[in-house]
Amino acid sequence: MNNQKLILPDEWVSKISRLSIATSSKLRGQHKGGNRSQRFGSSLDFSDFREYTLGDDVRQVDWNVYARTEKYFIKRFLDEQEMRVHILLDATRSMNEEKKWVFARQIASAIGLMVLNRDDRLSFSYVGEMSALPFRRKGATYRKHFLQIVSGLEKANGTSSFAREGFKVLPKDSTVLFVITDGLEPIAQWEEFFKRLPRFAGDIRCIQILTENELNPSYKGDVRLIDAETARDVNVSVSNRVLAAYEKSREAHEKEFDALSNRFGIRKIQLVVEDGLQNAIFHKLLKSHWVQ
Repeated sequence: MNNQKLILPDEWVSKISRLSIATSSKLRGQHKGGNRSQRFGSSLDFSDFREYTLGDDVRQVDWNVYARTEKYFIKRFLDEQEMRVHILLDATRSMNEEKKWVFARQIASAIGLMVLNRDDRLSFSYVGEMSALPFRRKGATYRKHFLQIVSGLEKANGTSSFAREGFKVLPKDSTVLFVITDGLEPIAQWEEFFKRLPRFAGDIRCIQILTENELNPSYKGDVRLIDAETARDVNVSVSNRVLAAYEKSREAHEKEFDALSNRFGIRKIQLVVEDGLQNAIFHKLLKSHWVQ
């Protein structure tokens, strides 16, 4: 594994180090991290003053303020708590088109590095040929280890349903949950999946990854198509009528997928592989305030 080619080049690791995950969700972690919670505690970040009341720590009394006002005030400091971020990656066969699978793993890697760089806790799981929870670590020292794990997932060859199996490999203590998928499974399965997700995290985000060819097929004439999930093939004569029917079906699926996301309070964004990693992170994710 030490000689393994990592999914993100060194220059991208450096670029991503300047970013972090943005969330307004209440932080649940009880350990110190790099994120300011809505609570007050003992960090070095000063917030404001509050008048002293019986039981307060007298060491927090500001004597300079007392000298000016002859009243006792204590200093309040922002509490820093760890954010717990989980990344769930779709590694079923529909994700296995080479550039889509590379892109999906790059997005997962980038998000994971943002979490670890901030001394927050990252966990990662996937639904593929083997479903597992292979990573649960905190801190920048685990960045390379995480990259090695994601880079080592060379193929997306899972035959099970991502929407049916995904919740089985989720921890129940996440602050933010990222779901990375192409979203191409039946809507009924997504409804059941999305309905379960709020019990796992308060801030849920779905990153839908598609290729340009999935959005606007370039096929013409007689072609043999193979279903990536079932491996079944079918001979099709691709005409304008067939393409129009596909477009109508795809748009209906997208509309229902978006409606489900809104219904269950899940934030969703669509990334197109051909638009590139730069556009995905520094345009889509940054401008949507998913990262900062």
